[in-house]
Amino acid sequence: MLKMGTLLITRVTANLTNFFKGKAVVLPPTLAGPVHNLGGGGPDVDEAIQWMINQVRGSTNNAAKVDVIVIRVSGNSDYNRLIYAMKGVNSVETLVVSSRQEANKAEIVEKVRNAGVIFFAGGDQCQYIRNWKGTKLENAVETVYNRGGGIGGTSAGAMIQSDYIYDACASSTNGIETRDALEDPYRDITFTYNLFKWNNLQGTIIDTHFDRRERMGRIMTFIARQIKDGVSKSALGIAVSESTSLVVDKNGLAKVIGKGAAYFVLGDHQPEVCEPRTPLTFSNYKIWRVKSGDTFNLRNRPISGYYLRSVKKGRIDSNPY
Repeated sequence: MLKMGTLLITRVTANLTNFFKGKAVVLPPTLAGPVHNLGGGGPDVDEAIQWMINQVRGSTNNAAKVDVIVIRVSGNSDYNRLIYAMKGVNSVETLVVSSRQEANKAEIVEKVRNAGVIFFAGGDQCQYIRNWKGTKLENAVETVYNRGGGIGGTSAGAMIQSDYIYDACASSTNGIETRDALEDPYRDITFTYNLFKWNNLQGTIIDTHFDRRERMGRIMTFIARQIKDGVSKSALGIAVSESTSLVVDKNGLAKVIGKGAAYFVLGDHQPEVCEPRTPLTFSNYKIWRVKSGDTFNLRNRPISGYYLRSVKKGRIDSNPY
């Protein structure tokens, strides 16, 4: 029998590591979501994780508790202690799932399906996609969402929540940054579709580490590609700064929590020039900068309050931040 408050580390298979804290309930409680927590990377915003837990519980004051599953392809159990100390948490378990075989294991799928909150740690979104897309693990996460659970993540774990995912699978480095993306919108830039289909994140592409790594031109390129490639007539970029989270309630109202801002970048027409080996030209992106504490309605998107920025021959016309 596992005692409450102890930490158990077990080796389930040669490659699958499972870290556990608390005591999981047999039957999951009624959940009040679905909701999201999209972290921008860097230090986690504890308040945003607690917000997601509270939303799923349905209140900040009731006695309901939820089980939380943290999923990653590598790493440790650092989240266990942090999350287990939060209000309304019954148990926390970190699953290191690093292959498709592991993502189809019945014991893993059952743990995920019975959780109330799923949190994807930061890492490499390409590895997440290669190891999890089209597996029973993916279906189990969707089951949690459909039951009204919370789906969160930070850095790469937030990026895989979007409808259109920059997967970084074609890059030999850690990914393409703004300068190279604007100079050639097609070189080493690939996307993954149909990983998860979240109602309030349809038509979006998420980017993180935004201010610190000056990624505005990068997300502008990603947006232009969706339109040029015929994926959609418009695309909304959701860009979250480090030490910042964007939380989204079940009605699609997004709120910024943390030290930085979030940016919502809309491309709603064909780019003038978006071709391989040619600098991007795309006029009049609509940009909303939403500071900490403010909101943006994803379901009923605003039609005012934005500023315009254009890209001409691979250069943004003025400061986009």
